[in-house]
Amino acid sequence: MLRRFPQRRGEEESLHAAEVLVVADGCTDASAALARAHGATVLEQPRRGVGAALRTGFGYALSHGFDVVVVLAANGKDDPAELPRLVEPIAHGLADLVQGSRYLTRAADFGGMPAYRRLATRAHPLLFSAVAGRFVTESTNGFRAVHRRVLEDARVDLSRAHLDGYALEPTLYLRAVRAGYRTVEVPVTKRYPPPGEAFTKVPPVTGWWSLLEPLVRAGLGGRG
Repeated sequence: MLRRFPQRRGEEESLHAAEVLVVADGCTDASAALARAHGATVLEQPRRGVGAALRTGFGYALSHGFDVVVVLAANGKDDPAELPRLVEPIAHGLADLVQGSRYLTRAADFGGMPAYRRLATRAHPLLFSAVAGRFVTESTNGFRAVHRRVLEDARVDLSRAHLDGYALEPTLYLRAVRAGYRTVEVPVTKRYPPPGEAFTKVPPVTGWWSLLEPLVRAGLGGRG
């Protein structure tokens, strides 16, 4: 989470404040304690889902005056060294939401990424593009940065309980696009461990349906 971006070109582009926030959503291992030991702010809550965890994090960022939130996976698949790529378009006034895309990296190596996920992560952006009216190469990667103005906009309301799961992420992206916010993609890497060592909580059927549901709802004339 970042605050006080420079407002004019020529000003120093370094950030004046940053905080690492970990939302422990029903965590049962030592992750929360480990994060605290390394200086992170930790918010613990009963297990409600990834969308609920993101909502908690967004709420904390807004209430504590942060201007930009960067979402990073907790399973080691995202590279923290790439955070500046997501932040720079917002810092330079070129975007309101920056989506990390694994498919913009020419030499992308997805390692142990399951075949069904390769198919799903290629098909989802096609449907997203059709519904949003804007071509994107990535719509399921949670590695993204978003300015507070997007999160505060009533048109991007993320408060509904049905968004407690995976549906919140494509909903945020889709509503930001439909509300006219500037969105851009930047290349990022996605590191998948060898088969048998992967750590994911996305169920193959119900999890992916929750990612598709906002697009289907929007395609049928709903809000998305």
